[in-house]
Amino acid sequence: MFSLLEPPLFTRLRDARRVLVAGAGGGFDVYAGLPLALALRASGKEVHLANLSFADLYGLDTDVWLAPDVAAIRPDTQARGDYFPERSLARWLERQGLPSTVHALNRTGVAPLRAAYRELVGHLGGVDAIVLVDGGTDILMRGDESGLGTPEEDMASLGAVNGMPEIPHRLVACLGFGVDAYHGVNHVQVLENLAALERDGAYLGAFSIPRDSREGTLYLDAVAHAQASTPTHPSIVNGSIAAALRGESGDVRFTARTSGSELFVNPLMSVYFTVDAVVLAERNLYLDRLEHTMLTRQISSVIAEFRDELPAWRPPRTFPH
Repeated sequence: MFSLLEPPLFTRLRDARRVLVAGAGGGFDVYAGLPLALALRASGKEVHLANLSFADLYGLDTDVWLAPDVAAIRPDTQARGDYFPERSLARWLERQGLPSTVHALNRTGVAPLRAAYRELVGHLGGVDAIVLVDGGTDILMRGDESGLGTPEEDMASLGAVNGMPEIPHRLVACLGFGVDAYHGVNHVQVLENLAALERDGAYLGAFSIPRDSREGTLYLDAVAHAQASTPTHPSIVNGSIAAALRGESGDVRFTARTSGSELFVNPLMSVYFTVDAVVLAERNLYLDRLEHTMLTRQISSVIAEFRDELPAWRPPRTFPH
């Protein structure tokens, strides 16, 4: 039974002993899961981190690979270039005296990604829950909206985990409401989708990261460390979330990557919106078509074909207030 005193996400995870928190959309998404991971670890759970990786994993030494599409990244893992969010996070975790392995998953289609998840879960000795974390909210798009954002990696992750019924709890947490506007997402439609999930009993509530909490303080430090570690390609999503958490608003400048565009940093960016992953997958209009995809570009093609078949897209709406 849920209670106002405890966000439903944590109620669902109350009896879980071992939790895998995984960045769903690639890039720095795993950082958006860090406050959750820290809170769950502080409650006595064994927490592991993973991320769908945009880094050049093929150049890694053979000893880091647990299976063909999943690697265990540690602070001393060698790689080409400075863009390696998983290693940056591993190094930050080591500095904090925390377990410092971050698992990197290859960008693939649904079928090999699910196999990689199963290999990772087996390596960890099993998990009771997988929490997919999206930096942004485009994982909540069902397919008929006016814009889908950047759905390929999110849908690969959602499809992979949805097909793992052996995991008792499969959940999704989104952090960074509003950032996907720059990829065409209409956020009134995000709210419409959350309302539909509520009707289905799958909305697990929203809650903000307190700035002065241990989780908030460490998240801000981790994002600052990541920006210093990756000066040529810092995370716009986590930079926006961190700015919101600091109480900034409007067109906040924290990287030259956003020059030429106007940001709308706001307090909703530091709020987690959480849902049941299985029901979210069931509501998606095309996820079943991705089941046998092997490559990310196949996912792109399937989504494009699906969109071409729709008689019309849901028209975008503006906030009425």
